[in-house]
Amino acid sequence: MRPSLLTALCRLSAAAAIALAPQLALGQGGVPVKTVIYGHANLIDGTGTKLQPDMAIVTQGERIVAVVPTAQVAVYKDATIVDMHGQYALPGLIDSHVHLATAPNRRYAEALLRRFVYSGVTAVRDMAGDTRALADYSRAAYMDEMPSPDIYYAALMAGPQFFKDPRTAAATQGHVPGQVPWMRAITDQTNMPIAIAEAHGTGATAIKIYADLPAVLVDRIVDEAHRQGMLVWAHAAVFPASPAEVVDSGADVVSHVCMLAYQASETMPPAYHNRAPVDEDRFKGDNATVDALFADMKKRGTILDATVYVYEIMWQVPNAQPRPYCSLALAEKIAGEAHRAGVKISAGTDAPGSWNMPYPSLNDELELLVHKSGFTPMDAIVASARVGAMTIGQSQNMGTIAPGKLANLVFVAKNPLDDIANIRSVTLTVKRGIQYRRSDYRPITRAEAQGEM
Repeated sequence: MRPSLLTALCRLSAAAAIALAPQLALGQGGVPVKTVIYGHANLIDGTGTKLQPDMAIVTQGERIVAVVPTAQVAVYKDATIVDMHGQYALPGLIDSHVHLATAPNRRYAEALLRRFVYSGVTAVRDMAGDTRALADYSRAAYMDEMPSPDIYYAALMAGPQFFKDPRTAAATQGHVPGQVPWMRAITDQTNMPIAIAEAHGTGATAIKIYADLPAVLVDRIVDEAHRQGMLVWAHAAVFPASPAEVVDSGADVVSHVCMLAYQASETMPPAYHNRAPVDEDRFKGDNATVDALFADMKKRGTILDATVYVYEIMWQVPNAQPRPYCSLALAEKIAGEAHRAGVKISAGTDAPGSWNMPYPSLNDELELLVHKSGFTPMDAIVASARVGAMTIGQSQNMGTIAPGKLANLVFVAKNPLDDIANIRSVTLTVKRGIQYRRSDYRPITRAEAQGEM
């Protein structure tokens, strides 16, 4: 077989290689970092620009240092060459809505995280749970003590009545729900600077505003969180705070596309747990009220974490109580309309999917966005990579394939631009320069799913 140009370059004499090599990168303690070149790949860089054939991605340690046509790649002394002929390179994917520690179960969480990273997911956004566990998982992921995407998580704030929810007891075991830094009840009397500082001390990236708060308190949380350098992730309707009030507060990301439909209600439900279903008759045609909301979101740069997948799951649960407040069809419709209006949409799931599925539910979310909400496959890739990085404040480090970014990559055997389902053909994930070959993936076992030792 004729050797590739990339391989031929690496057969240059040692003297020539030294003369041509870029400056050797050094890691901690002055130790040289490993250079790996992924050559001959079909590049989908996550920016939305067209596919670039026969490209080389040069990584040193955990960073990308060059992205060039394979024919133009420089010679790096002692580089490891990985020939990706016929493969498609994408940025590492990001699930912008997971729950890993509502009721902490380390063994099952590790299994889910393993499935994520071997499926091309290099970061996740955890939308509130027990931060004691989440801090532990996050550290282990960062230190490569377990196969896992990087984990960014939130501390939750809500009105006092929300903390009757049994999930809050599961996430605060040993303490009183609403009275801990990661699950805080907010009232007019709350010392907001202290509450935010304590939440920040849990290692949380953001405050999640959940439910049962008026607009004035939502505004106070957002203002103080931003002052202290934290992001704000909110439900799109907080009850009684409306979607427009949540967006106008300056929240960085709002979750659950169907909650936006409450903006068209005659009156906002006063509380989260006794909310009525949205009035779907108002969406048989165009809805000017929600269109105005989309325009405001676009202007402000508010990101919509749509979670279409969770509405599909809601309707699959027999006799679910409470019943879903929105049909899957309406969720798909509003997500498509928001996208066409120019709202940035990330790809979040809010449910992991069955434990025995070979790939995580993020793939289902992407397929719903494409097949039901009018996204192109490229749009879906951007949602799960570039916009996903925006949700966690990490655009400078991930979301696209470019020099200076983390070496977070996924290689698939089939072109996802032809069919978004081809994103299930993962052959290799690279997270912070560490390789996870799909052939090494160990599927989740029933015992892991049940949390058994």
